[in-house]
Amino acid sequence: MAWADWIRTVEIEPSLYAADFARLGAQVEALLDAGVRVFHFDVGDGHFVEPITIGPIVLQAVAPLVHARGGAVDCHLMVDNPLRHFPQIAQAGGDSVTFHYEVVADVSATIAAARGHGLQAGVAFNPDTEPEDVAAVAGGADVVLCMSIHPGYSGQEFMPDALGRIARTRAALPEGVHVQVDGGIGEQNVRAVREAGAALLVAGNAIFGHPDPGRAYRSLVDAVA
Repeated sequence: MAWADWIRTVEIEPSLYAADFARLGAQVEALLDAGVRVFHFDVGDGHFVEPITIGPIVLQAVAPLVHARGGAVDCHLMVDNPLRHFPQIAQAGGDSVTFHYEVVADVSATIAAARGHGLQAGVAFNPDTEPEDVAAVAGGADVVLCMSIHPGYSGQEFMPDALGRIARTRAALPEGVHVQVDGGIGEQNVRAVREAGAALLVAGNAIFGHPDPGRAYRSLVDAVA
């Protein structure tokens, strides 16, 4: 399976970092019932980003639930040394892995290493990085993730200049590379993010901060449509 099989024009990706971990399995099942195809899974190492977030043990518990329903788990590595995490992510059931442009010396080689573990590959970049610099070396990726917040903590507000950076990212990439956006996405801006050129929209608090995450997900799907 690959991104071409997962994307239905546009995908809202619930960010499991924002989930209620006391009810994680139930929330994942409810979102699958609501129509979710792809879940976003944030890994933070306490170095590249300050918080230590979730890792392979949690992924190993979640991935079978998602795979049993035909879904995928998209893993965002907010880490200093992504290469050392690829084997664990693959073994735990991750389907796609996205590493940060800012921490690797050779983007193409890192993409190839991810593919060597049977993973789809994405390249993320921070708000202070120029989209064109990333696009120049990320043409072989499946996904390019334009951060609309500074990575690390869930619940931050969408950065006003992000729409312009999303549009620049889309314009600089080959057509077959999907643009993903992560940070501060909700009903008030999801349509604008889509219109700027993103096909993959990561939402955390907008989904899991709602009493009914499945209903919140459907509201975002309706808003982007």
